[in-house]
Amino acid sequence: MTMTYILRVWMPDRPGALGQVASRVGAVGGDVVGIDILERGAGRAIDELVVELPADGLVDLLLGEMKQVDGVDVESIAPAADSLRDARLDALETAAILVGASTQSRALEELCVHSVRTVGAVWAAVIELETTTVIAHQGEAPAVPCLVAYVQGSQSSAKVAGGDGGPDDVIWAPLPASGLALVLGRDGAPFHARERRQAAALARIVDTRFAN
Repeated sequence: MTMTYILRVWMPDRPGALGQVASRVGAVGGDVVGIDILERGAGRAIDELVVELPADGLVDLLLGEMKQVDGVDVESIAPAADSLRDARLDALETAAILVGASTQSRALEELCVHSVRTVGAVWAAVIELETTTVIAHQGEAPAVPCLVAYVQGSQSSAKVAGGDGGPDDVIWAPLPASGLALVLGRDGAPFHARERRQAAALARIVDTRFAN
């Protein structure tokens, strides 16, 4: 039975590097059926590959093949969802839901739900910065003081939506017109540039929609 996995791989940002990775997937009988660049910089890139393997039990063999490629490191590998989404269509549908929300409170609830799914977070919370109140949430977020301290620390360092220096498995995005912040997190797995931009874009849609 064919098994589908999401493979995140750090590799040198040079011509041919992706081809070397794909050849290692092919060496275990697998096929790369999708690719998305999550981040590039300092001569390195991290790509998210959708990989089909011909049978269960080949993950360790695949990881062994990856170790043979110079400069390549596997960040994570996980089974794909039963039904892979079209990321571009999903982004449009999410934007339509957020814009179409009848009230701000409903939009913030939808923001939490859809940012978790779109960005791949475990939890999300929208907090009011002045009163440190949680306005909406999805999943089990940390205690409010921790969220506020993270956002305030990021602000003091001029970091928006997860800059350098803080925990890399937490990001935030401002809703400045509303005095709110969207905070997202997951356990141990770092967020990357594309995911930070996605969080910022979703927050901006809601903030613009209900700006006075």
